[in-house]
Amino acid sequence: MSSKSSEDVRARRRLTTAVKESLRELSNQLSLLNHNVSGQVEIRGIDLDCLDIISRHGPLSPTALARRAGLHPATVTGILDRLQRGGWVVRERDPHASDRRAVAVRALPDRAGELYSLYSGMNSRLDEICADYTDAELELIAGFVRRTTEAGNHAVEELNP
Repeated sequence: MSSKSSEDVRARRRLTTAVKESLRELSNQLSLLNHNVSGQVEIRGIDLDCLDIISRHGPLSPTALARRAGLHPATVTGILDRLQRGGWVVRERDPHASDRRAVAVRALPDRAGELYSLYSGMNSRLDEICADYTDAELELIAGFVRRTTEAGNHAVEELNP
C-alpha cells in the first residue's frame, strides 16, 4: 500500500490552487468581455445575462427566468421591460399554461447576430485552442467545466436558499 509523500501532497495542492486561480482569472476576463459587449449594444450587464438565459433555455416564464438568474421577480420585470423596449425579447401568451394570463419570454433571433459578431473574436480563439486538443482531452475538459458550473450553481443555492 503506497501513501503519498508530503511533497506529492504539496505538489497536488499547488496544482489545485493554480486551477482555482485560473478559473478566477477566466471569470474576470469573461466579466470584462460581457461588460464590453453590453456597452456596445447599450444594455445593462444583468440584462445581457438574462438575455443569454432566455436565448439558451427559452422560451421561459418570467418566474422561471427569475429562478434561473437568482433574481427577485420584480427585478426581472424591469429587465424584461428594457429588453422588450430594445427589441431583444418578446412576451407571448403561454399556450401550455393553465392560467390564460401566463406569458413566456422568447428572444428575437434577428437581434442575435449583433451579439454573435461581438463574441466572434472570443469564439474564434476558443476554436483555435480546442483544435490543439484530442477528442478525449476535450471530453475531459468539457466534463471539468460542467462539474465546475454545477459546483457554482450549488454554491449559489447555498447562499440564496
